[in-house]
Amino acid sequence: MGCSARGALANAQRTKIAVNGVTIPHDMISREAQYHPAPTPLAAWTAAARALVVRELLLQEARRIGIEPEPETDGEGRRETDEEALIRGLIDREVTTPEPDEETCRRYYRQNRGRFRSADLFEASHILLAAHPEDEEGRSAARNKAEQLIADLRESPQLFADFARIHSACPSAKSGGNLGQRGPGDTTPEFEAALRRLAPGEMTSEPVESRYGFHIIHLTRRIDGRELPFELVRERIAAYLTERSRRTAIAQYVARLAAASEVSGISLPTPADLRVSGGPVQ
Repeated sequence: MGCSARGALANAQRTKIAVNGVTIPHDMISREAQYHPAPTPLAAWTAAARALVVRELLLQEARRIGIEPEPETDGEGRRETDEEALIRGLIDREVTTPEPDEETCRRYYRQNRGRFRSADLFEASHILLAAHPEDEEGRSAARNKAEQLIADLRESPQLFADFARIHSACPSAKSGGNLGQRGPGDTTPEFEAALRRLAPGEMTSEPVESRYGFHIIHLTRRIDGRELPFELVRERIAAYLTERSRRTAIAQYVARLAAASEVSGISLPTPADLRVSGGPVQ
């Protein structure tokens, strides 16, 4: 962190932050900052401070209108704190979330058809020349071996399965390198990107590097995803729209509380900037 960045963070940490006269301790903000990943320590600290200001606004309002905490327990036995129960009780009582109707769901579906597709699937085989990420000598040797095998396979592509059985460090070697059908997230990002560049019947022309080593990949078949009908995704759309409306309603409610309160040391300029501890309010 540069001197100017450290200075800005130090200045922010010296500023007293309070909600209606209740000070938010700086050590509490520092602990909260770990839950707000950001490009800079100052941005993380600011996001944490805003989250705690919002939390304090909600707690003060819950106590003002006399809500009693009724902590709930989840299926794994974890119990809410009294403060978490107060905030949940306040939101449940004061924030109304409209349910999306059929036409709203259908309109969202029409406008976002590209999101509602089954995944592309790839039937592929590979040969893995394994090398540890930190073993520079081993990785160089693995790359050279992969390049030699690719050159040999260009001359004799029918030997791919035999080469996999002999050279591959993957358990799939026993089946000639056959990986079966793979979808998004089933392989490393580098491997998946290489698969998408191949046409059925093609083999990678260069070794594909991943954390495991170097791969030679052969794509047997590609099964393109298909558009899913509205009936299959209606519940998912409704749940998403309901949650989006809920977050918007909460942000607007918090903005009204902030406008009617005295918040010092930090600004909450728009609902989009507000953060409730544990997640963003959008």
